[in-house]
Amino acid sequence: MAPPKTRTPAAEKLKFSDKLVKGHSTDALQEELADMDQERVDTKSLSNVRKELIQTSLLLHKDKGVKAYVACCLADLLRLYAPDAPYTAHELRDIFQFFLRQLTTGLKNQDAPYYAETFYLLESLASIKSVVLVCDLPQADELMTEIFRGFFDLVGADLPKNVELFMTDVLVALIDEASTLPQELLDVLLAQFMRKQTYFTDIILQSDDEEEMERIETAHELVKALNRDCPALLLNVVPQLEEELKVDRLQMRTLATQVLGEMFGEVKNGVELSRKYHGAWQAWIHRKSDKAAGVRLAFVEATGPVIANHAELRPEVEDALQAKLLDPDEKVRAAACRVYAQMDYETVLHNVTIQQLEEVASRASDKKHLVRLEAFHCLGKLFGLAYPDIERNDATAVDKFAWIPSAIFQTAAKSADLKSEAEETVFKYILPVPAKGDDEAGWTQRLISVAASLDDRAMHNLLVMTNIKISRPSLYEKFIDFCEQNNGGVIDKHEEEVVRALRRVIQAIAGTFVDASKASEDLRAFASMNEVRLFKAFRSCIDPKSDLKALAKSQSEFLRRVEQTLPSCLNTMTQVLRRASPWILNQSSVPTLVKCLQKADSHSDQARRADRARMLLCYISKYCPVMHSAHATELSKALGETKNNSLVETALQALSAAVRTDSSLFPSDKRTVDRIAKFVMEDNPRLAKFAARALAHSGTRVDLCMTVFDRVVQSLPSATGGSLVSHLAAIAEFAQSIQRVFETRSQVITTYLVQLLMREAASEENDDNSPDWVDENQLDYITRAKLLSIKVFRNRCLHYVEPRADTTSAHEVLAPVLKMLWTILENGGATTPDSTDKAAVKAHLRLQASVALLKLSQNDLYCKIITANLPVLAVVVQDPCFHVRYAFLGKLIKYLQARKLDPRFNAVLFLTAHDPERDIRDKARIYVQVISHRSPEIKSSNFELVFVRLLHLLAHHPDFSNDAEGLKDMAKYVEFFTNLVASSDNISLLYHLASKLKTVQDAEDDPFTENLHVISELAQYIIKAYAQSQSWPLPTFPGKVKLPVDIFKRHESAEGATAAVKRTYIGQDILAELNGVGKAWKSPNPKADLDKSSRKRKDTGAKSTSDVRSKYGIRRRRKTAESDTSGDESESDQDTGGAYRGVKSKRSNAEEAGDTPLRRSNR
Repeated sequence: MAPPKTRTPAAEKLKFSDKLVKGHSTDALQEELADMDQERVDTKSLSNVRKELIQTSLLLHKDKGVKAYVACCLADLLRLYAPDAPYTAHELRDIFQFFLRQLTTGLKNQDAPYYAETFYLLESLASIKSVVLVCDLPQADELMTEIFRGFFDLVGADLPKNVELFMTDVLVALIDEASTLPQELLDVLLAQFMRKQTYFTDIILQSDDEEEMERIETAHELVKALNRDCPALLLNVVPQLEEELKVDRLQMRTLATQVLGEMFGEVKNGVELSRKYHGAWQAWIHRKSDKAAGVRLAFVEATGPVIANHAELRPEVEDALQAKLLDPDEKVRAAACRVYAQMDYETVLHNVTIQQLEEVASRASDKKHLVRLEAFHCLGKLFGLAYPDIERNDATAVDKFAWIPSAIFQTAAKSADLKSEAEETVFKYILPVPAKGDDEAGWTQRLISVAASLDDRAMHNLLVMTNIKISRPSLYEKFIDFCEQNNGGVIDKHEEEVVRALRRVIQAIAGTFVDASKASEDLRAFASMNEVRLFKAFRSCIDPKSDLKALAKSQSEFLRRVEQTLPSCLNTMTQVLRRASPWILNQSSVPTLVKCLQKADSHSDQARRADRARMLLCYISKYCPVMHSAHATELSKALGETKNNSLVETALQALSAAVRTDSSLFPSDKRTVDRIAKFVMEDNPRLAKFAARALAHSGTRVDLCMTVFDRVVQSLPSATGGSLVSHLAAIAEFAQSIQRVFETRSQVITTYLVQLLMREAASEENDDNSPDWVDENQLDYITRAKLLSIKVFRNRCLHYVEPRADTTSAHEVLAPVLKMLWTILENGGATTPDSTDKAAVKAHLRLQASVALLKLSQNDLYCKIITANLPVLAVVVQDPCFHVRYAFLGKLIKYLQARKLDPRFNAVLFLTAHDPERDIRDKARIYVQVISHRSPEIKSSNFELVFVRLLHLLAHHPDFSNDAEGLKDMAKYVEFFTNLVASSDNISLLYHLASKLKTVQDAEDDPFTENLHVISELAQYIIKAYAQSQSWPLPTFPGKVKLPVDIFKRHESAEGATAAVKRTYIGQDILAELNGVGKAWKSPNPKADLDKSSRKRKDTGAKSTSDVRSKYGIRRRRKTAESDTSGDESESDQDTGGAYRGVKSKRSNAEEAGDTPLRRSNR
């Protein structure tokens, strides 16, 4: 059945049919005309009354009531016929003269019989603006002058405020409509302001009544109108405005600041006004420092037009506006950001400096939410406007705006709330998803362009925001699964498990929001909807296999339906969608990224873009290879472009990643298969590794793998240089991916690798001036081969703990490998104590060994063995080399975040408290804050209950000392923990855990038991002080907590336990020196540490790190070794620059001076 047609409402006709003889029935006519709608009226029905109303007998009727109703009827006719007047010019002139007579006589007395009808006439002229018809009449100048004179004559009367406002609207409308003002009219205006300024000066300066503010505002509106058309009349008015800027009355100062700001911003005469009234200009500028925030706000809001329109005035105003970005009041700071956002693009491009925009960018980190929103909006909007010019490589646009994405992505990493605001800005302005998803190439090119403008840190944050690097199934996939199982609360099976699982996943997702309770409430409301189409759209959005068109369509549908059905949840679900879906980088990006690599040349800009395209492809390959599945054929073809090494290497990595997820994607044509087999024997380690990976996961091609592997092993003894490194890269991959092939020659390989690890890396002698770190590709081939050897051993060990593996064999394989790894750490990065390897070589070996131990610890069987020696592994996070610390911490957080490591490893994070580099402290701090925010259960298992393990690490710390100085150092670690983890809810638990340590012994006995008891007392003291500083109560913990038996044991006797509890380990003299410990924790001052260590070297005459090892170098419990080295993360499928290898160009302040204020130990 077809839908019914919409009917157009019938035209409204005038029902009045009487004759207006001698003015009878004019009141009835006016009542009907007033109720008629302009949009629906049938004007033909008005023809008769239109003619009758302009009869002279009515316009000059002796009855005031008749004339009042006639005037109202005529005003209504002008409204109903608008925009066309139903009268001739001559008739209109008579009508407006009639109106003026009515107004000037009828408004004088509010008690007059027909005052209401006269007011109706004035209101109609003001609101409908029919008075502007006067400007088009013959002799309009005379009539306009009459109107102004008549209105001004009424000003002296005691008129109501609303009458004055409507009169002002009528006069302003005439001024705005007139092309020029006649001289006679100007004389009338001037006379009003010269007449003791009764309408302006007296009202402004003598009135303190709040009710008069509307009259004052009316006067100021008239001043602004006069300034636009006849500024000569303001001779005595501007000085009065200047005086207003200085009065005590806040409303008056604010109003004057607004009005003068608009006047100075006028295009025609703003500059002339500032020259003629320089005192007023300076007084206005000084309002930037007004004591009242409202006045400063009015000043800031008025600066935009001045900057845009007047180059002469611009410098002074720009300086004032930039200063207001740091105003104490948040509304003023936000308004300053908003002014820049409201400027048109050309004004900002040519008239705003980069320094000003950088100051706006700094406000994106403001403490106040309002300021941050305005700053992010300003930056995003300006970049969005500038992008077409940036893409055309316009030099001015590139210099002024291309840095904005980098600033936004760097800011995003500072905190959770900043990340949310930055995501919104990127989503709206920087990398918006096309509405229809039909411009895949343009969308990806924009991503490449933005990525090319980023530094390494910002690039890393961009990659994090892509949502590619999340474990599958992700939290969001689990959420939608449980939403469907929840079925709106009607659950068929396992109701308790489903409800519990849904609650847990909602709690985990909500924990990533600033307002976790609101997010949790919205997610529950969404889950309760049980709308199949909505769930389907969300699933399509987060599916990594969705292309751009499907993503855009699903995203649009999802947000639209949420807005319709759950508008209160829209903000939360929009954020969830941004954090769950691949809206920056997805499978549609791959073809354009590959083409960018294909077109790469030596031109610096193109080379930069190609490098970023390679990085993006590598990121997909490593973390979401399923995105490559649809492009396997294209990637296989790219392997044939052998002249483009970067393309071949990247395409092979992508293809091998895709094949690892689906073996059917392995190429079937012989030429490509032979080419891949040949790559295994190449001198390029990355090609060899990826080719080996592709072969190992090719499914049924085991014979081919065996043949290639045998060829590699046979050539291993004679291999040198790059061939040796490439062969070991392939062997490491075979050991990881196809163990049965590797084991056929495992004895030969392991024997060779042990001999290789014992070799010296370089013939040159080590010296104090050798760098502590170099990139891996700058290491000699022997060292790179050693690093790969460790990988081979590690991968082999991991195979022996796979399901159905022999546990006995696992122990047999692991034992010599662990001995080797601990030896490397014990010897500071060498397999022998007397090694003469360079510092950089040792640093890389230390890092590789420590990362291998983390990797092995991901297995429960190996974890129990390795964590028995955790204090040795933990102090790698305090390695003398920044790169080793940074890379080790990165790997640790990566594995913890993926829940691949036992929670006990969280204790290691807090050993960064003394690190002089903010990068490292922030990395640990942000991770702890983010994880703690997810849910109380997660916070408890990952941090609260791990507190005792941190105290155990401190008791085993090589720098532990029970004197005042040593305890101050230990206190920093506990303070770092309490500042990040402690709350009013858990403070009693933490105190209980600290106190319980005196009831047990350390598993290794003396001297660590006494150290443990000292740390216990120190922690109790700090927790008490911290609770007091936060005004928290510290009640007795009501529950019971079991201490871990792997690191603690009971006292041998009850008497020993009682004695330990009663004994005081920290005397009052030391506590006096610890005064202040436990209060607000501050990050260490790198400069202070540097100065301190520098003075110590000067006093002792030390020349190197080893000379001051007793304070800052490597300490050991059982033996010492000369080692002052550094390292970096080397385990990666991609060579993606500093964003993945750590900040390689960066060295700590202490390292620059040849020392490091860090602690580190080896057994």
